[in-house]
Amino acid sequence: MKNGRIIAGLPTNVWILTIAQALILSVSSMVVFVGGLVGADLAPVENLATLPVASIVVGTAVTIPPVTLLMNTIGRRRSFFIIGIYSVLVAFLAGYAILSSNFYLFVFSTFLFGATYSCVMQFRFASMESVSEELIPKAASMVLVGGIAAAFLGPEIAVFGKDLLKVEFAGSFILLAGLFVVAMFFLLGFKNPITQEDKSENPQRPLKTILRQRIFWVALLSATIGYAIMSFIMTATPVHMHVMEGHSLEHTKWVIQSHIIAMFLPSLITAWIIKKLGIPKMMITGLIAYLICIVVAFAGHHLVNYWVSLVLLGVGWNFLFIGGTTLLPQAYKPSERFKVQAVNDFVIFGTQAVASLSAGWFIFAVGWKTLLLINLPFMLFLFVVIYRWQIVRSGKSPVSRTIKM
Repeated sequence: MKNGRIIAGLPTNVWILTIAQALILSVSSMVVFVGGLVGADLAPVENLATLPVASIVVGTAVTIPPVTLLMNTIGRRRSFFIIGIYSVLVAFLAGYAILSSNFYLFVFSTFLFGATYSCVMQFRFASMESVSEELIPKAASMVLVGGIAAAFLGPEIAVFGKDLLKVEFAGSFILLAGLFVVAMFFLLGFKNPITQEDKSENPQRPLKTILRQRIFWVALLSATIGYAIMSFIMTATPVHMHVMEGHSLEHTKWVIQSHIIAMFLPSLITAWIIKKLGIPKMMITGLIAYLICIVVAFAGHHLVNYWVSLVLLGVGWNFLFIGGTTLLPQAYKPSERFKVQAVNDFVIFGTQAVASLSAGWFIFAVGWKTLLLINLPFMLFLFVVIYRWQIVRSGKSPVSRTIKM
């Protein structure tokens, strides 16, 4: 497998994708930080304040199939550049929407950013395709490390560009367009990964056959439930913290930045954790982090409660998402990768879209504490799924490794 020069044990493709992830993923941290604040200012009713944040998730879910199809048709490299140019134009549209105080145009622009995010989510698969099987956890983790820089870049350029133009935060999106341009410069060095089965005519299995594998469902549910719970709580946090509880914009920014850092910082050691604990135990540890997160957030509305709970929320997401991402390639052959990846990400971000869309309603309708408690049944369900799979995997149960459909 030849995918570029090796640097520190990984091909250049992985390092290029890590840098590009840091720059382009800033769109996510910026929209999470600014979306609810701009929404609270422009929305016709308060319940729609988080709609711009939810909209990017809906856009992600909707655009995953066409983005994946584009990459399957013309290759990852060309697709990255096409979506990069598109993203620059969308950033200008978002800035214009804020300048014209057009709430629904701003929501539409964050929806269009969904294609940008869908593209970034393919970086982890591109990195795994660029390495040998034993380096897959390390490659997936390394690309996600780029999210650490994105955690700083998004909110920082949001604040830096806040007063750049006559309307608050309009200039922030102009600066975001600049980050996209820089990312495209780095992606010039990216080469389409070459896998063994790309050179052959190996028949693809029907999707139904792939879906019968238990390992597929463990991978899918771990990433899906992990992402949905994280998004549900994270989307509501800036509104509850800043708008409802009166914490300062700087404190709110710090909590969101810390959360996003916590989402990606464990990636530096996730490959080591997988080697020492195994994927099932790492995912269960992620669920434990979620449980403590809810307990701390439930205990009070002080700054420390928000900070500790959102950091734990980030760590839990990392363990669940990387666990699911690392397991997924074990469910498909290289020739099947695009269709399985499309199904996987469509379900993940479709579910996340529902969580994000409902977060704004729940925070105003039922309150913070009820919003937190709603997550517990889903966590228990995922724990049972992982635990049962671990028993089957260890050979202690007569249950089949496939599911009758």
